[in-house]
Amino acid sequence: QVQLAESGGGSVQAGGSLRLSCALSGYYHASHAMGWFRQVAGGKREGVAAIDRLGSTAYADSVKGRFTISQNNAKDTLYLQMNNLEPEDSAIYYCAATGPTPFYGLEGLLSHGMDYWGKGALVTISS
Repeated sequence: QVQLAESGGGSVQAGGSLRLSCALSGYYHASHAMGWFRQVAGGKREGVAAIDRLGSTAYADSVKGRFTISQNNAKDTLYLQMNNLEPEDSAIYYCAATGPTPFYGLEGLLSHGMDYWGKGALVTISS
């Protein structure tokens, strides 16, 4: 099992920046990939960004050039740097991780989701 805990959510004006962090514990060293997803109330979950243990990344088209996913050397903390934020970025952001052998590549994981999930962090962007 992998436990995930997000932090860093909050409220900013459009054009501002936020950085989300996710602390991983448990058997996180066995996770092949980690990522960020978001969901608005009543809406569908959307994959935002994913990264694997080798550092390869994938992003949703809506955030390319504005968001950056990264992890620390110990692979126990995941980050999402969000710049030039837009009101449409407002959502609950979830950190997620896979098991050791996910069926999908990073792009597929963004569409299909991962195995372990945090409880979410609220991000609100005002215009």
